[in-house]
Amino acid sequence: MPRVALATYDPGAVPSRDRDLGPLVRALRAAGADAEAVHWDDAGADWAAYDLVVIRSTWDYSWRAADFVAWAERCAKVTRLANPADVVRWNTDKRYLGDLAAAGVPVVPTRYLAPGDPAGAGDLPGGHDFVVKPVFGAGARLAARYTPAERETAAAQVARLHADGLTAMVQPYLSRIDVSGERALQFFGGRLLHASRKRAVLSPGTAYDAVKVAHPDLRPWTPTPAELAVAEKALAAVPGAPELLCARVDLVDGQDGAPCVMELELVEPNLFLWLHPGSEQRVAREILAAAVVPTAFAGPRPGSVAADPT
Repeated sequence: MPRVALATYDPGAVPSRDRDLGPLVRALRAAGADAEAVHWDDAGADWAAYDLVVIRSTWDYSWRAADFVAWAERCAKVTRLANPADVVRWNTDKRYLGDLAAAGVPVVPTRYLAPGDPAGAGDLPGGHDFVVKPVFGAGARLAARYTPAERETAAAQVARLHADGLTAMVQPYLSRIDVSGERALQFFGGRLLHASRKRAVLSPGTAYDAVKVAHPDLRPWTPTPAELAVAEKALAAVPGAPELLCARVDLVDGQDGAPCVMELELVEPNLFLWLHPGSEQRVAREILAAAVVPTAFAGPRPGSVAADPT
């Protein structure tokens, strides 16, 4: 009976925000695994006791990204970690979008302002709405949308990020998202699992430090061939062609109407299993296979565009 740990965050006295965690643990146990959820920062956890550690909902990592990456590297030295530690290191810093763009993947155009870079109002876009957010973040944390008339306010946000030692990202606000929304394509075990669509997260006038609804009006979605092509191109461009057990590719429409990558989530993507009844059994099978057979999971497989109907 393989031992599997699902790494999650410590919610304290309140219920976990991971709706999938309990059902997935139960599905793994029903499939024949000795599975449990474990807080990633539990000092008493014996990670070497597990055949596989799957990073699932470590949703507080962006507040202490360096600690989290160090944990992933330690964990990977004593057991198998999915996804691998080098993927965690690369994907926790959103400057990976530059690597994807260099590989020819269509991405949201992004400029990075590191501490010490010129970042006054005059250095921010003046001809269109834009978004400012940190390179380490999740759930739209410390992200905001601005008009050109709000560049002074945006510059103050950049200054705050720099004061905290964070690099800021500046992206055009792609207005088509207000119509077509954001699509999330989920891959598990190298194959498409399912997809969903949600409304835009950032509303005009919402402060960058306000709490946002991360997945407004989330609904199932059938991805188009163009969306699948971009998603698979993004996954194929991950440096080193690593083994990927789970991945989520978040897409929006560019100004030309074609899909482009907003984010590539390879660390702790919300899988939205609750939105797709029965999908926890498919995920449990893939996890169990990865725990039993060391080479059971890999990157996108040829012909992997069709979701497993089971």
